[in-house]
Amino acid sequence: MKAFKFLAAALALAAGSVAAHAETITMASTTSTEQSGLFAHLLPAFKQASSIDVKVVAVGTGQAIDMAKRGDADVLFVHDTAAEEKFVAEGFAAQRFPVMYNDFVLVGPKNDPAAAKGKDIAAALKKVAAANAAFVSRGDKSGTDAAERRLWAQAGLAEAGQPVPNDKKGTGYKECGCGMGPALNIAASSGAYVLADRGTWLSFKNRAGLAVLVEGDKRLFNQYGVMVVSPSKFPQLNSAGAQKFVDWVISPAGQSTIASYKIGGEQLFFPNASSQ
Repeated sequence: MKAFKFLAAALALAAGSVAAHAETITMASTTSTEQSGLFAHLLPAFKQASSIDVKVVAVGTGQAIDMAKRGDADVLFVHDTAAEEKFVAEGFAAQRFPVMYNDFVLVGPKNDPAAAKGKDIAAALKKVAAANAAFVSRGDKSGTDAAERRLWAQAGLAEAGQPVPNDKKGTGYKECGCGMGPALNIAASSGAYVLADRGTWLSFKNRAGLAVLVEGDKRLFNQYGVMVVSPSKFPQLNSAGAQKFVDWVISPAGQSTIASYKIGGEQLFFPNASSQ
C-alpha cells in the first residue's frame, strides 16, 4: 500500500512538473482568423507538431498591433499590409512574412435597395451613399476597417488622397466599433450593407436576408502577414516559441493545414507564403 501511495505521489509530481514546463506563446490576431474558425483548425496541428500551446487574443488588427507594440504578445498575425510594414520599419519586428490571403465581399440585403450588386466595389459604395442605405462599418481600427476606409476613398466622395467624412457616406452609415461577427449580426437584423472578409462570411450562420453582392474586384484582395515581436525590444517574450510558430505556419505543413480548412467544401484561406 505504501509503495502504491509513493508511486501515485511520484506520478502526480511528474505530471505537475510537465504542466509547469508546458510552453505557451501569446498571439495577437484578428477577429476574422478566430471567428472564421481557422485557428480552431490550425492551432491543434501546430501543437501536435511543436507541443506549444497558443493563447489567442483576437481583436481588430489595429488593436493587435498596439498590443504587440506594448510587448504583450509574442507573435502578431494580422491583415493590414501597410500597418504591418510600418510595424517592421519601427523596429517592432525583424521581418514580416506573408502567410495567406482571401478576399473581402460586400454583403447586403438580397433585394439590394441601393442597386449595388456588381463587380466594382467603389461604384457600389457610391450607390450605397447616394441611396442613404443602411451600412454597418466595423469602425474599430481593424484590418477590415482599414480596407473599408481605402475603398470609400476610391468611391470619389472626397478629394483624392483625403479620407471620406462619415456624412458623405449616406445617412444610413453607422459604426459599431465591433468585430466582424457582431457587425454581420447587426447587418442581418437591420437589413444593412457591410464589408466582410469572406472567411467570416462563410462561417456566419445568421445570414437572414443577406447575400454577397460585390465580389471579384481586385481591390478586395485581403493579405495576411505574421511576425515575431522583437526580442531586442521585449526580452521577456517567448520569441523562440513565436519563431517556431512562424517557421511552421509558412512551412509546407502549415500551409497545407491552412489550405485544408473548408466550410461546406469551400476553402476559406489560400496559403501564399512562398509566392511573395
